[in-house]
Amino acid sequence: MRNLLRARGRDKAATPSIPPGQRVYAVGDVHGRLDLFAPLMARIEQDDADRGPAETTIVLLGDLIDRGPDSAAVVAAARALAARRRVRLLTGNHEEMLLRAMNEADVLRPFLRHGGRETLLSYPLNPHLLDTAEDYEVIRLAMRAAIPADDIAYLQQGEAMVRVGDYLFVHAGIQPGVALDAQSEHDLRWIRQPFLSHAGDHGCVVVHGHTIAEDVEVRANRIGIDTGAFYTGRLTALALEGTSRWLIETRLDPDGGVSCHSRSVE
Repeated sequence: MRNLLRARGRDKAATPSIPPGQRVYAVGDVHGRLDLFAPLMARIEQDDADRGPAETTIVLLGDLIDRGPDSAAVVAAARALAARRRVRLLTGNHEEMLLRAMNEADVLRPFLRHGGRETLLSYPLNPHLLDTAEDYEVIRLAMRAAIPADDIAYLQQGEAMVRVGDYLFVHAGIQPGVALDAQSEHDLRWIRQPFLSHAGDHGCVVVHGHTIAEDVEVRANRIGIDTGAFYTGRLTALALEGTSRWLIETRLDPDGGVSCHSRSVE
């Protein structure tokens, strides 16, 4: 496990950093797991308070919704957090599908197949309709009626990328060899290869979710923090200040409780 937390080939003299006076917490793919998201946010707020004053930013890497049971509540919690803290929301591929499905009935099929059904059932939408409707347009109209306009407006505000110091925060990754201002939103939300296997310098360290790994993946050019919350019961955040990096995680325990853990990143 420790090998996964070692930045491979990283030059100690060129350690990436966050600008002085700033602190960043990046949160991986939540996928409707309010039971993990709420205690993680509480732990982050306590950690932030314990470390003293800073200009703190919480970056939600996208995929707040789908697959898990409480997408509506997660969106509500994210909105409440953004009302009192500096929060940057990235649009994940699952938010993209939801927003497109609101207006395009033909996008509903892949949306529902990849976890959208669970999202719709977390809102006041009749489950019988999902099982019996023969026309996806009927479901689309019911979906528009069930999801509050304020939730949709919040998700529509999601960004494609956030840059802080030597770190770039995106949902999925970037296309190697392409300038950051020329990256396509599709790649930023959907890419896996050749990004994951690329060992070259991106000009920044890319912090991303989207691709589930058994443990946090730290490389010289990227850090992947999607630990598969919706089925592993483990949600991870990466914290950054100066050249320091540490992890905060919430985990579902065998007895059904949730515990929080912190550890440094080498």
